[in-house]
Amino acid sequence: MINAIITDIEGTTSSIAFVKDVLFPYAAKQFPAFLDTNWNEEAVQKQILAAEAEAGEALGSPAQASDLFCRWIEEDRKATPLKALQGMIWKAGYENGDYTAHMYPDTAPALKKWHDSGLALYVYSSGSIAAQKLFFGYSDAGDLTGLLSGYFDTTTGPKQSADSYRKIQQAIGHPANTLLFLSDIEAELDAAAKAGLHTCLLDREQAGLQSRHPVVSDFNHINLP
Repeated sequence: MINAIITDIEGTTSSIAFVKDVLFPYAAKQFPAFLDTNWNEEAVQKQILAAEAEAGEALGSPAQASDLFCRWIEEDRKATPLKALQGMIWKAGYENGDYTAHMYPDTAPALKKWHDSGLALYVYSSGSIAAQKLFFGYSDAGDLTGLLSGYFDTTTGPKQSADSYRKIQQAIGHPANTLLFLSDIEAELDAAAKAGLHTCLLDREQAGLQSRHPVVSDFNHINLP
């Protein structure tokens, strides 16, 4: 019996294109001005120091930092300081109404149905927890944060590491075999399965993906064990 569902975002609840074609370019465009304006803010400097440690280079000016972060965006780096700063930039974009977060048409109804049936719902994404809350708070389907019990990001650990899912299981407090993880990435599902979770692969493009895990094209086709 499933007690809780943990879902990825990109390619699972939402289009990868929205993140790559809207959010990433928006952050890249805003980085120079954002860092120049907020350079001395404690929250920003914390991430600058973390980025220096990860990059192995000093970031002595907003321009240097902006160049690094924009390079990381192009490389699709899952660097925690980048994700944290992107989340700060995206917050302004959401609040200004520059965009709303894409949700597949079946996402919000399924989340509501599962929530109403008593299932606890969680998110595990490479985007920061702050960015995840914005994503679901300013979605095409409205504010969905009331349906979610918690969020996990790369501060828990890499998404392709079984230990990350063990930490999530411990944080949620239900046995691993009562948790279901949803993702479009095989390696993430492999890691979750290794930790004892149930898994399901989302083939949103209906590409006929072959997998060691159950495969569905949308949330309506998920059969809960």
